Amino acid sequence: MSDSAPSRPAGGAAREDLGTLYAEHERFLWGLCYRLTGSAADADDLVQTTFVRAMESPPARTDEPWRPWLARVAINLGRDLLRRRRRQRYVGPWLPSPIATGDDAAPASYEPQLAAGGTTEGRYDMVESVSFAFLLALEALTPKQRTVLLLRDVFDYSVAETADALGVSAPDVKTTHHRARRAMAAYDRERCRPTRELQERTRKVLADLLGAFARGDVAGAERQLASSVVALSDGGGEFFAARVPIVGVERVAKFYGNVATRSMAGASYEMTMLNGLPAVVTEIRGTTSGQATRLVTAIALDGEGRVARIWSVLATRKLTALVPARDADLAARP
Repeated sequence: MSDSAPSRPAGGAAREDLGTLYAEHERFLWGLCYRLTGSAADADDLVQTTFVRAMESPPARTDEPWRPWLARVAINLGRDLLRRRRRQRYVGPWLPSPIATGDDAAPASYEPQLAAGGTTEGRYDMVESVSFAFLLALEALTPKQRTVLLLRDVFDYSVAETADALGVSAPDVKTTHHRARRAMAAYDRERCRPTRELQERTRKVLADLLGAFARGDVAGAERQLASSVVALSDGGGEFFAARVPIVGVERVAKFYGNVATRSMAGASYEMTMLNGLPAVVTEIRGTTSGQATRLVTAIALDGEGRVARIWSVLATRKLTALVPARDADLAARP
């Protein structure tokens, strides 16, 4: 991993220095923290806390590049958060926070700079590493494995840099990395990089599926679904949502058919690019207590182009990164 034009403020982390540090490193740190936690709200909190630490307890050598120190603080905070999350009971399935990634096949994001110029990507490229499928696969890893995999295979850290960031030995990093890659084997066998072709196929299938539900065409919806389709809904205990996975063509079609029937009269839909692939943001008016006013629906296709996964995110805290395109553009944040 290389660090181009590092900030070298003199005399500690004064308030005026923090503005420069924030402008230079916030985007990188946010992308790291989002991939580490799968939560936009948590990424916001971790980045803010990291810069508070920089102001209150700066590193001893402020004449050296700040990014390794800032990343080390953010990583430690993020690993603590992941450990706490594992100890807490979550109501229903846990899903990542949707984030806008723009209409490009490869949204702008941090990439390590090569000494000879240009950029490189790790084993998983930047847009793939914010996909729902990838972030959910990371949930099977321990916090340490997750951190090592991200640093080595997404952010292109060397073994030595990873060891320094985590405060462990190089052999420990290699062992942890091997175990993390082994735990990702199932994802690797089925991975679908968010290419332009996949984006267009996903957009068409998602439009056809939602159109069938809107028309009450259950048979048409079922034709879009893979035989082993699984649907997950994340209401966070805040809203009515399926608290267990819904499995199978008939059950999934019935569930979303009922949802469409209840919400169609007072709903508006917008298809947009979230986490590298097209998804639908639904705004529902005139809801009753316990019903979400906003939700995101995303899908994953199998090798035959049918819907293998449906993800619905309703929890308010999971939707904090979603704002109308006219108000903010988050495409560069991953």
